[in-house]
Amino acid sequence: MPPDAPGWRVGGLPEAAAVAGVVLLIAGLALGRPDVALLGVPMLLATVFSRTRPPSGAHAVAEDPPDPETEAGVASTIRISGGDLAHVRVSAAGHRTAEFVARVPPDGSRAVDLRLASVRTGPQETAIADVRSYAGEWEHDPVTVGGTRRLVLPSSMPLAHVPVPRNLRGLTGPRRSRRFGDGGELRDIHPFAPGDRLRRIDWRATARRSPNLETLYVRRTFADAEAAVMLVLDSRDDVGTDPRTWRHFGEQRVDEATSLDLARHAAASIARALVEHGDRVGLVDLALDARPLPPASGRRHLRRILHGLALSHPVGEPSARLRPPQVSADALIYLFSTVLDDASAQLVRTWRGLGHPVVVVDTLPDVRPASDPRLAIAWRIVRMERELRLDRLAREGVPIVHWAASGRAEAAAGLDALARVAARKRDWR
Repeated sequence: MPPDAPGWRVGGLPEAAAVAGVVLLIAGLALGRPDVALLGVPMLLATVFSRTRPPSGAHAVAEDPPDPETEAGVASTIRISGGDLAHVRVSAAGHRTAEFVARVPPDGSRAVDLRLASVRTGPQETAIADVRSYAGEWEHDPVTVGGTRRLVLPSSMPLAHVPVPRNLRGLTGPRRSRRFGDGGELRDIHPFAPGDRLRRIDWRATARRSPNLETLYVRRTFADAEAAVMLVLDSRDDVGTDPRTWRHFGEQRVDEATSLDLARHAAASIARALVEHGDRVGLVDLALDARPLPPASGRRHLRRILHGLALSHPVGEPSARLRPPQVSADALIYLFSTVLDDASAQLVRTWRGLGHPVVVVDTLPDVRPASDPRLAIAWRIVRMERELRLDRLAREGVPIVHWAASGRAEAAAGLDALARVAARKRDWR
């Protein structure tokens, strides 16, 4: 191989092509058939050209540096330079292998966009591409690129209204509280008392009620405040639609969302609705003993919540907590769980005993019927036990929202109905 063509080698069988060309040339001359003799000339010329003209120019195959975090799914771009054609084989876990041929421009590079059809979130890997380039009779050694890990943030859906706690916090915010203070909504007209500000004197009401100005009247308003909400993610288990994969036997399909994917989507939707309204949101991961993310507001804090949701994953075997995570006072708690054990129900009762309103978001996906009779009986027992837990919580007054892949619209409507009922009753306990 010439030293100025690293990685390139003569493809095919040049010796066989040379022998075939010589045979055709001799046979054509012996039989007096110039057309047969001419068939051997291209083979001989191709053999000579491949030995004398190695490809020029640098050959490179690389993957563009992907964004470490994205909300647009698992996508990547590979660039190929050098050669005339490129044979690309793309593979990824859970996907069928795809092959295609791309033409490479003589001056420049060819960009090939790869996107995986996956609904999974969290840490994911880009597609792996095996590229073999060709230039005439020359071919380059295969080059493998891709497989870069990236963090896919959960997407969200617009929600009209979501439940908030009865007791609001802070001195400013988008909501009306029950106490007196600075705000935009009128509470009543009251005689001036020590502590009232002079700028709150209503001179029209004073002139109407006390023409001699013996008594001054002030306008009292409801104070503006903000709601505090804690999102509690039960990431101790991650189950799919096929019960056979619940104990890590087999591979979960990439086109079906798991319970943790549904929990991330539900939590991201509720967090975005609250943050856009100006409320404060925090995050707790039950699988980790790390410090909870305290409630805050703003788009930067929403980005931190999405990042924490994407990084959540099961850690070892699911275990019950000795004590519930510490949450802010007067905070409403959203628990995203599959309710496959008694630990989540016990946490709900403990929080309610401490005075926290709780909304349970059921994130178990739509389970497909099992073909194995023994597995079908096992799933039936688990399902009955789970339904008993949910029924007990519902009888105790705990709102339950089912966030399955086929019922997200119904879940959004259920949250809106709960928010409207809470606004009328002003009581979640």
